[in-house]
Amino acid sequence: MKKFIYGILLVILLLLCILLFNTFSLTSKQVSSEPIKELTISDKVFTNLSKAIQYPTISYSEDAIPDSTAFHGFHDFLKETYPLTHEHLTLEKVNEYSLLYTWKGSDKNKKPIILMSHQDVVPVDEPTLGDWEAGPFDGEITDTHIIGRGALDDKASLIALMESVEQLLKESYTPSRTIYLAFGHDEEVGGSNGAAKIASLLKERGVKAAMTIDEGGFLADGLIPGIDNTVAILNLGEKGFASYKLTVETNGGHSSAPPKENTIGMLAKAIVELENNQFPYKLVEPVNHQLDYLGAELPFTKKIAFANPWLFKGPILEALNAHTTTAPTIIDGGLKNNVIPTVAEATINFRILPGENIEGVKKHIENIISDKIKVEPVGFLTNPSPISSIESESFKTIEKTIRSVFPTSIVVPGLTGGGTDARYFYDVSDDVYRFYPIRLNPKSLTRFHGIDEKINKENYKELIQFSYQLIKKFN
Repeated sequence: MKKFIYGILLVILLLLCILLFNTFSLTSKQVSSEPIKELTISDKVFTNLSKAIQYPTISYSEDAIPDSTAFHGFHDFLKETYPLTHEHLTLEKVNEYSLLYTWKGSDKNKKPIILMSHQDVVPVDEPTLGDWEAGPFDGEITDTHIIGRGALDDKASLIALMESVEQLLKESYTPSRTIYLAFGHDEEVGGSNGAAKIASLLKERGVKAAMTIDEGGFLADGLIPGIDNTVAILNLGEKGFASYKLTVETNGGHSSAPPKENTIGMLAKAIVELENNQFPYKLVEPVNHQLDYLGAELPFTKKIAFANPWLFKGPILEALNAHTTTAPTIIDGGLKNNVIPTVAEATINFRILPGENIEGVKKHIENIISDKIKVEPVGFLTNPSPISSIESESFKTIEKTIRSVFPTSIVVPGLTGGGTDARYFYDVSDDVYRFYPIRLNPKSLTRFHGIDEKINKENYKELIQFSYQLIKKFN
């Protein structure tokens, strides 16, 4: 009996040693910051962003024709507001509405970089208009914020890039490497007519950039328990996107004599079954990097968990949403309260974890729900993107820029759950990253695509400062 107890104690001791060894081995990955000469930014930039918001460049659907008045008006505004940019950079309109600016570098041996944003915004739900502090396309400027659709997603980063380039040209600055500014017009509906066309054009010309950077990363304030500092989420890739329509067809009937298998009941059961049988959580790249970078900055007790994912990965991966997600988003069926409908439909959206794919999602659905329900892909679909390197010079340059502009921040590589135009640029870029320093906290998170979208004035200046310094760091 004593031997058994000693054996148990030995195992516990060994386990403790492993846990502590891994914990003490997990050291900070943060690079040192470098002193920078900060750009002095005039308050005039608020007016420029306000005017940009006033053009309702809305993407309604993949098939909808863009509002030429809004988009062409926006293009004219850019030309008028940033004259040096339009004098010194070459502008091409791709597929009429997307914009590609080329700023020729002085050194042909250096690979170019691609700086991205998008012009379009999502619509505003009419019933919510009364809940906005100001009209969503008024671009109102308050003491603290610029309000309007696009203030966060994504005209702030677009105009910040334009402000940065214009300022550098005022300083007679010439980049050593060529810089492309790529602004698609349909990111909110998949980007297939905008950014995808820009990427194809660059590929035809044999362009191979050192890196591409787009939206999709951010500055997290108060979002990560245990860390008081701002966390800069620098995303290395993005989940895939797929929606499937479930269709139930029956003979219907009178509600007074419901059949065993009711049309809407069958559909509801399928939805519940999918929600109750989620995809498993997985420790994949780049989530492993996220654990290393984030875990090293946590208090000791939490650090133990992040340093030993082999034992504690379950709750950690769940907190990081590291699986293919399942979300019912649209449901339709029924005409009258005493009639069982002959058709009922639901759309289920999946954000696909790296290592899984569109075909696997469909098989997952078919294996779970009744074979009496039709399963069809609907709308835009894309597999997860490749994962960019944390060892490349480009990653290190972005990381150094973040740490220099925001010295107390903690840079953490990650994976974005949303889709971006960046997914199209892997064929023309060694690495593709997602980060602009938009500050998000528990309150502002709901403003993306939501009510009262607005950006803090000081944060907007940080966007310009970052863009300006990033261009200089890469040159």
